[in-house]
Amino acid sequence: MLKNALPDSVIVLGGPEVSYNAKEILEELSWCDYLISGEGEYPFASLCDSLSSGNTESVPGLCFRKNEKIVISEPYIAEGEPPSPYCDDFFENLNGRIAYLETSRGCPYSCAFCLSGRCGGVRFFDIERAKREMLLLAKSGTQTVKLVDRTFNANKARAKELWQFVIDEHGKGIPENVCFHFEIAGDILDDESIKILNSAPKGSIQLEIGMQSFNEKTLAYINRKTNTAKLIENIKKLLAPGNLHIHIDLIAGLPFENMESFEHSFDIGYNLRSNMLQLGFLKLLRGAQMRENFEKYPCEFSKEPPYEVISTKWTNEKDLLLLHKVEDALERLCNSGRFIGTVEYVLEKTGFTPFEFFRNFGIYAAEHSKPLVSLDDYTEMAYGYLSKLNRIEPSVLKDKMICDRLCSNSSGKLPEVLKVKNPEIKKIRIAIESEEENRRKPGIKRGFSLLESEKAAVFADYENKDPVTGKYVLKKVFY
Repeated sequence: MLKNALPDSVIVLGGPEVSYNAKEILEELSWCDYLISGEGEYPFASLCDSLSSGNTESVPGLCFRKNEKIVISEPYIAEGEPPSPYCDDFFENLNGRIAYLETSRGCPYSCAFCLSGRCGGVRFFDIERAKREMLLLAKSGTQTVKLVDRTFNANKARAKELWQFVIDEHGKGIPENVCFHFEIAGDILDDESIKILNSAPKGSIQLEIGMQSFNEKTLAYINRKTNTAKLIENIKKLLAPGNLHIHIDLIAGLPFENMESFEHSFDIGYNLRSNMLQLGFLKLLRGAQMRENFEKYPCEFSKEPPYEVISTKWTNEKDLLLLHKVEDALERLCNSGRFIGTVEYVLEKTGFTPFEFFRNFGIYAAEHSKPLVSLDDYTEMAYGYLSKLNRIEPSVLKDKMICDRLCSNSSGKLPEVLKVKNPEIKKIRIAIESEEENRRKPGIKRGFSLLESEKAAVFADYENKDPVTGKYVLKKVFY
């Protein structure tokens, strides 16, 4: 449409979506004039300069048509570090949203499903530049600065220095409400790194740890070198003090990962009790080994972005669709932070493994709720299902769900299914709140309820949310 409206316009494509299939793109899209393969900072600026002179052939990474032939260049990889993208206009438009920061480029690993390892190894930007930009972004009004370095701790000494910098500047150059998010390889952490991280102020650092799988054969086949025993040990050490938000990842659809194997990985991951267990699905990006070597990695995947795997030699389409239901249940019940105590109670009483529970509940939820179901309706559906399970006491279940709702939802309101029908509730509340230690601060909203399984009341005041769990403090008072 743009080319038709402005025939003299120059259209340039770039990025990972076109860097590794440039010939195919230029053959298919006649309106595309140029394509930049690889990193774009210098080539794009160089192309803009060269267009005025008409001599574009010296632009690195540039792919184009010449005399009806297609000229292809190798993906460009810069030798040094890119220019800083931060300027006054950037900060004015950030407006409190998540701020992204790159302090290195590339990855030391060469995972068969990923493109990060194709960037010519890891290049670390000047560490003083990294510190300056950390402070700039921390003061921008954002609450989260997310480091996009693919393996932040690939250089252990550098990672330790920057983590210590965040800790030392917390409450000084870095506002207390700002959190830094790092993606790391958990198995290569040494004791000194863990000691530094364990000393971080609560909520100042988040860690995302990619596990992918606990199947050793799977990891070896996708070129992922991971000491799984060390990984588990380190995650436990990181979680112990409760000062870090830990996010761990699993990927469904990898080679040699059938349902039995994935269930094993899921249970290990869940039982670590991290703050979030993300279940993702394999995407076959252009340029990734798994897409380019079909004989070694046989599978069927969607031809539309994001190219998600539909079936593999080891996991069929039906099983992957089932795992999507598991993912939905996991996201709504636990990763949302809304029903963690409820799930823990159900697992303890029923004896289900984590995977068994999320599989069974996911199947039920898919049949009895809509994708855009309200939280109250989802709560009612969950209570109806869970209360009928063997060894579950409905009154205790209801109390667990009340506690979960009050400490995770600042509205302070409960759905009808969780409301306690006790005519004395107002009288009891007044009596409890008349005591000095239970008085509500002016202007602070409070959620309050009685419990049915014991003679107690619970309440949460909606201030000072826990920066790691995202929950409000819940107080129980017996009467």
